[in-house]
Amino acid sequence: MSATARKTAPMPDDILAMKGDTPIVSLTAYTTPMARMMDGICDFVLVGDSVGMVLHGLPSTLGVTMEMMILHGAAVARGLTKSMLVIDMPFGSYEESPAQAFRNAAALMRDTSAAAVKLEGGTHMVETIQFLVARGIPVMAHIGLTPQSINTLGGYKVQGRDDQAEALLADARAVADAGAFCVVLEKVPATLADQITTDVAIPTIGIGASAGCDGQILVVDDMLGLFTEFKPKFVKRFATLGQDGTAAIEAYAAEVRARSFPGPEHIFSDKAPKK
Repeated sequence: MSATARKTAPMPDDILAMKGDTPIVSLTAYTTPMARMMDGICDFVLVGDSVGMVLHGLPSTLGVTMEMMILHGAAVARGLTKSMLVIDMPFGSYEESPAQAFRNAAALMRDTSAAAVKLEGGTHMVETIQFLVARGIPVMAHIGLTPQSINTLGGYKVQGRDDQAEALLADARAVADAGAFCVVLEKVPATLADQITTDVAIPTIGIGASAGCDGQILVVDDMLGLFTEFKPKFVKRFATLGQDGTAAIEAYAAEVRARSFPGPEHIFSDKAPKK
């Protein structure tokens, strides 16, 4: 079922049912206006912990808190009626135990109206995924490059090459068997991403993976070109809003300094206009 044909937001089971069908469309969002722009166009919208880097200037996602995720998640929820809302579980909110994960996932869903949570990790997250799903919390998994683990991964490197391939395939099978309704594959070689997509019964969502994945996701600020100095290999810029915005601000500054803005049409007279 395409996003343009929908009148209500899908649920996790609807996303699961799209496996092997029409490609699943997704973007991140962190604010109400941005969510409104993509509502009904994207099948699901992710409030990613990338908000820490994109909007707060943090060097990584590790400093993102539950409070930040709830704040931005609630903002995005206000802009969505036709796209499903998924929210990231931030670093430190679920790794300690399944019980910790449940408490924090429940808080995220309760306070943002999200339909599902996303967490990072493969085989070592099986118990947690099972625990959450059994208690009514749909889980989107995330394997490959997992940004919350960059300190152990050695940076933002491609994952799954050579002898890592079997381990990553095992991760995909594990999260699918544990009950995740779909899995994000980040910075995974295309051949391996295609193999995983064929091998597992849940949709794969690629970001730096393969066009053969069941869907795709990008950070919206990246694809809109809001960053002029940063462009990962897997990002296509569908606009250059960063350059356009800078040019607009320069034009505004020039008009203010020249006293040509505000013009007569922008200011108020002493008398109220006649009705």
